Amino acid sequence: MVVTTTMILVVVGVLLLLWRARRRRGGVYLVEYGCFLGEPRHRVPFAMALEHGRLMTNLLDEESTNFMVRLHQKSGIGEETSVPDSFRYLPPERGIEASREEAELVIFSAVDKAFAAATGLVPADDIGTLIVACSFTTPTPALADVVVRRYGLRADVRSVNLSGMGCSGALIAIGLAENLLRVAPPGSRVLIVATEILSSMLYTGRKREMLVPNVLFRMGAAAIIMSNSPEKARFRLGPIVRTLTAARDGDYRCAFQEEDDEGITGINLSKELPVVAANALKGHLVAFGLAVLPTSELLRVAISFINHKIINKFFTTTKDSNNNYYRPGFHRLFQHFCIHPGGRRVLDEVQRGLGLTDDDMEASHMTLHRFGNMASSSLLYELAYIEAKGRMRKGDRVCMISFSPGIDCSSVVWECIKPTDHHLHHGPWAACIDRYPVQLPKIVKRTA
Repeated sequence: MVVTTTMILVVVGVLLLLWRARRRRGGVYLVEYGCFLGEPRHRVPFAMALEHGRLMTNLLDEESTNFMVRLHQKSGIGEETSVPDSFRYLPPERGIEASREEAELVIFSAVDKAFAAATGLVPADDIGTLIVACSFTTPTPALADVVVRRYGLRADVRSVNLSGMGCSGALIAIGLAENLLRVAPPGSRVLIVATEILSSMLYTGRKREMLVPNVLFRMGAAAIIMSNSPEKARFRLGPIVRTLTAARDGDYRCAFQEEDDEGITGINLSKELPVVAANALKGHLVAFGLAVLPTSELLRVAISFINHKIINKFFTTTKDSNNNYYRPGFHRLFQHFCIHPGGRRVLDEVQRGLGLTDDDMEASHMTLHRFGNMASSSLLYELAYIEAKGRMRKGDRVCMISFSPGIDCSSVVWECIKPTDHHLHHGPWAACIDRYPVQLPKIVKRTA
């Protein structure tokens, strides 16, 4: 038995070394990024949202409105989040023109800010590839074409329009950009735009599982400029890991766009979603750990696994709890974490899974409070929060994690090579960073 265990450890160690060696390739970099910031007229305080809900009796019944009120009170979302102008109409405007107006507002603002921060770059001359990620709004011409037209991008630009990717869209786009830049000529640049258009997403039915997105989602967009040259770059791209569990029926159906019994389209969030997502995250963290953890940590994990699965099977009669497994020190490997702010409960599950501190989760919770869930663009607002706080240092490593229907889990690692104070003075947090962090209200569980 001792010989078998030793052989397993040797094989595991060799495989891990080969895995890490294969991942060492040429550099890909983040040059700059920009985030949309709503104007005061886009602000939707709770009282205003409640008033609109009470007035729209032909769309929302009292029971549905009261459910959304209770959900909002536990959501951790503050009073300064933004919604499109179309939501202020009674009834709200959900047509294609409203979606186009919102898309142009948020996308153009984010791209303008990204290029303003990246001094010296000209969209028409420097962008060879454009990737736009937006799940639920797919007009024709595509949103990528809207960007090409607005900025006069050159005729040979390679454009990609990603839809249906959900809140992992930005990180999936980064993975695609990496693959393209690996084989592109030196000095090539990719522009990524990540957004979600709310004007086409409002659900006005009565099914509770489909009312949740109305409460959590808010208006936002982010633009990222990437390159395969370190010139003017601020972050170096590290490992990217993506896992997809859609082959399992429960995972595939846990967040599903469909029509309710009255024929009203929305996103059905299953009651099993937290459990399903937590299980998918566990599997994802195994793959992520293989990509980012040092060999010493990986060996500790392997020894813990062998001890529980093999040795205990033959030499003990009691079953050990999963809590006895060795937990890798992710918090020691990264200085900053940007976790998708899908909701307070989601963030709490990730915090437990990674063994993170409250300080590690600050950027995620504060982004949820100030801006709400802005789908895949949210992670860039979290990065901007860390920079606006002046916490980013050269050599710091940033871990981004997102998840979306599927269940699709994605992780991206960045290493800072040039800190900046641009986002302190011009980023989405410029006018309010001194007020953060704020104390979030405690969630009080209701008893029967």
